[in-house]
Amino acid sequence: MRIVVVGASGNAGTALVRRLRRERDVELVGVARRLPGPDAGEPYDAVRWHSCDVGAPGAAEKLATIFAGADAVVHLAWQIQPSHDQRVLRRTNVGGSRAVVDAVLRAKVPALVYASSVGVYAPGPKDHPVSERWPATGVHGSSYSRDKADVEALLDDAERAHPGLRVVRLRPGLNFQRDAGTEITRYFLGPLAPVRLLRYGRIPLVPAHRRLRMQAVHTDDVADAYARAVLGDARGAFNLAADPVLTPELVARHFHGWTVPVAAPVLRGAAALTWRARLQPIDAGWVELALNAPLMSSERAEAELGWRPRVDALTALRDLFAGMAHGGHTHSPPLSAAPGLPGRPGGLVRARPAGHGNPY
Repeated sequence: MRIVVVGASGNAGTALVRRLRRERDVELVGVARRLPGPDAGEPYDAVRWHSCDVGAPGAAEKLATIFAGADAVVHLAWQIQPSHDQRVLRRTNVGGSRAVVDAVLRAKVPALVYASSVGVYAPGPKDHPVSERWPATGVHGSSYSRDKADVEALLDDAERAHPGLRVVRLRPGLNFQRDAGTEITRYFLGPLAPVRLLRYGRIPLVPAHRRLRMQAVHTDDVADAYARAVLGDARGAFNLAADPVLTPELVARHFHGWTVPVAAPVLRGAAALTWRARLQPIDAGWVELALNAPLMSSERAEAELGWRPRVDALTALRDLFAGMAHGGHTHSPPLSAAPGLPGRPGGLVRARPAGHGNPY
């Protein structure tokens, strides 16, 4: 079975390659804008690599050549930075996804598995989980969410026009693993974040709001769901989340800190101000998404994919924090160590001008 993974060098891609290399008779093909070097080692050495910027002109034609003869394509590529240039992000995230879909159709690939997220959903409840039937229209004010919703609309069009194409959309919560520690610090916290404190298992102050309730899942468990979707015959959307729900109170208790009540306008304003001042790399849209994304039920994934998370959400968060504190990384460009990594001179993670990643 020939499986092409677009975005194979990122957070979810690395975990999926680890998972699929255990399968017999699977040929792995990886597509990435920046390829792992020849000495990157496991798991990248099990992949036949192709370089392609999915958002560039002519990408669909190039991808169609790469996809020829594939039994399935897994589309994981997503760009988070530079957040100050939404045109660049949309070019990759929506335009690049359109190129992937077009190439799948041109190459007559029978199955497409897409990395959606909880971020695709319209604002929803924080006191009970929703199913995959909740409206996938995004959260107003979050460009990430709008782009996710627009890509799913592209998939709707493709399914209507090509009913023989098997399309699977996986919608996980926050994806955490140790190896993504450097990447997540770089893309979401920036060079001023005091990540050294995490070495002591402490977060002194945790902002608290009644709607700051989020779900997480270990990236290895997400990769297992992708593998089940690729190797099986499922169609449609599947939520992926692990218990428990991460609340400010739970995080503060387990990381020896105190909660500080903060009003939503203050959270939004602080994020917007520090982002405009380039003190940290994410805009207020991420706060809007955190406050409004619903809790999800994973019952369908359990029933139809046979999927259950092996790692609970709190353990996944601990794994990520350990990676952030100690510079967890791999030798692929998106997950690689940057100058000033914790444990090196300066103790900071320098922000790169652009990169691919998907925390959800």
